Amino acid sequence: MVNTLIAKTAMDQRIAQIITPVIEDMGFELVRLRLKTGNDTTLEIMADRPNGGIEVDDCAEISTAVSAVLDVEDPITQAYTLEVSSPGIDRPLTRLADFDAYEGYEAKLETQDLIDGRRRFRGTLAGVEGTEVLINIDEGTIGLQFDWLAEAKLVLTDDLIREMLRARKAVGQINEADFDEIETIAGDDTPDEE
Repeated sequence: MVNTLIAKTAMDQRIAQIITPVIEDMGFELVRLRLKTGNDTTLEIMADRPNGGIEVDDCAEISTAVSAVLDVEDPITQAYTLEVSSPGIDRPLTRLADFDAYEGYEAKLETQDLIDGRRRFRGTLAGVEGTEVLINIDEGTIGLQFDWLAEAKLVLTDDLIREMLRARKAVGQINEADFDEIETIAGDDTPDEE
């Protein structure tokens, strides 16, 4: 069975079971899948490399491969649009290991049911202990069972952005020579706007 943070509904889980082997064979992992219906139907797939750093061309390759298998298996009966994307810097946390990997970063967690009168928790991730996700909130460190979670994602902060850029630079995904140099002009007499 597919984790419900990756794929929530029964249909999401069915589609995830079909496409996960394809994505993994390509060297990626499924981060999240949502089939959104309404006026238009959209299948949203988030994928990433196990160590991060998926690119636009990778998303296009995944889209082509997933489209082929979905055409054969045909789990979605109506016309739909397929969107494949990266999880982004403020990525959803969908596996227990994610909470360990992003320990020390700010996150927002939401539980399926009320826990001590609340569902939403925002704080700094403090790793995992067994099957509990630990988070430092104003009241102290609390543990939430991973199975209790309905949603979880990182909060976009300056520290998170710096770390993601540093990590991408370390694995050669960012080359500083590809960017223009920032020049500081001495004696700029432009008045500040108030």
